[in-house]
Amino acid sequence: MTHRTAFDRRTVFPAPVRFRTVVVLAAALSLAACGSEPQPDSGGAELNRGLLSGAGAEAGSGSRSGADGSAGPLREVPLAELGFDRGSSEAPVRVIEMSDYGCGYCRRFHRETFPALREEFIESGMVEWKFVPYVTGMFDNSLAALRGAECTLEQSPQVFEDLDERLWREQPEWKGSDDPAGVVRTWAVSAGADADAFDDCIESGRRFERIAAAEQLARQLGVRGTPTFIVVGHGPLQGALPLETFRRVLRTVHREATTSGD
Repeated sequence: MTHRTAFDRRTVFPAPVRFRTVVVLAAALSLAACGSEPQPDSGGAELNRGLLSGAGAEAGSGSRSGADGSAGPLREVPLAELGFDRGSSEAPVRVIEMSDYGCGYCRRFHRETFPALREEFIESGMVEWKFVPYVTGMFDNSLAALRGAECTLEQSPQVFEDLDERLWREQPEWKGSDDPAGVVRTWAVSAGADADAFDDCIESGRRFERIAAAEQLARQLGVRGTPTFIVVGHGPLQGALPLETFRRVLRTVHREATTSGD
């Protein structure tokens, strides 16, 4: 029997004993994560349950964040609309990744670990992976990268994938640039983005509500550093952990999800 753990119908934190055992192992390792200042809990476990429940999966609310430097009301953005989903929507295991394009440890994860996880777990239908990039405020030029990524995602998943890969691969170039927006625009067009549509997206700021909602989601889920991985229905892992640790976690959770009730 397969028990499907959805992004929007389960709390993220209660963890079965077997999963906790693997998490303890992961915690015993030296964490490799870009740290951040502690964020307000904004409601604790009850809010987390609400975020991931069908009745209240709203990730963004209130005023526009400092991402664009302006104020104004924002539409609440459901969690299901945030980020970029990879894999089958019918996968029994769901993972939410919270990363900042400027984070070196996030880059390490995407360059060294994620390709193997993608092939083994995502493309095989075992795991659906929601990638939610957000701006932690720790890294120069990170917002320019995220704005570009959002505006390519508006056009095409494949264009987004191509730009996303390049943002990780050549992170030092745009992070150290005096014109990061120009660098990202050039790469987006090279990846296949329509230049006029891309420019209109950037200038209109219409993707800012998603960017602000992702920041709010990170605060509400108590993310303390990047990368953070939330195994929906179980709990969080933090840092660019070794590939074998990820494999043990995902295999354990998948086994529990597919044998539940047997």
